[in-house]
Amino acid sequence: MKKSALTGVIAAVIIPLSVTSALAGPIERGCLKSGRDAANRATCACIQQVADMTLTGSDQRRAAKFFSKPDEAHKVWLSKRAADDAFWERYKNFGATAEAYCGG
Repeated sequence: MKKSALTGVIAAVIIPLSVTSALAGPIERGCLKSGRDAANRATCACIQQVADMTLTGSDQRRAAKFFSKPDEAHKVWLSKRAADDAFWERYKNFGATAEAYCGG
């Protein structure tokens, strides 16, 4: 009886954590994995909410890579391609909105 009760308690704790992690968007996951001091669940979730409002799914996946590969952001910023310029404008809007909304 004690074993099944313990199993139930463990499941009650672990399942919500794994569901939350699975539901996190690409920006939130990248933020949480970044290792930055300010990267906590509340801040990263807030940034993801802004991403959901301002970026397409494709843009979010592309921008999420910047957390682990900041040089990629620099390459996009320097690019002369029209598609990169358009993405960069959307990304800047996202960044400014996230700062205003989540910056505290």
